Amino acid sequence: MNYITENELSGIIIGCAIEVHKQLGPGLLESAYQECLYYELSKAGLKVTKEKPMPIVYKEVRLDHGYRIDLLVEDKVVVEIKSVESFTDVHTAQVLTYLKLGNYKLGLLLNFYVSVMKSGIKRVIN
Repeated sequence: MNYITENELSGIIIGCAIEVHKQLGPGLLESAYQECLYYELSKAGLKVTKEKPMPIVYKEVRLDHGYRIDLLVEDKVVVEIKSVESFTDVHTAQVLTYLKLGNYKLGLLLNFYVSVMKSGIKRVIN
């Protein structure tokens, strides 16, 4: 599915996130939502990587596991999962960092701690 655009992927990812939220509702740990979203995305035929390490290189020092992306879909879209009352600037900065480190164009910040999933979605563009 490498021919699919980031925008098309984001539509599929959001649809799967809405399905997970409909089934589970708010209030669970992020790891539960991550596993269920991984299942839905895989079932949709997408290549999904869980907990993808993002190395950081500072001068001659390489930190291989400085960060981990919750889900990377089709090696194109970064998905960061939260279960918090509301997004903060730190959450957005985290996704932007992943986008820059991996040279990705689009990230989705998904907050499952909402009554309607639609209000827990933030697109982040590099």
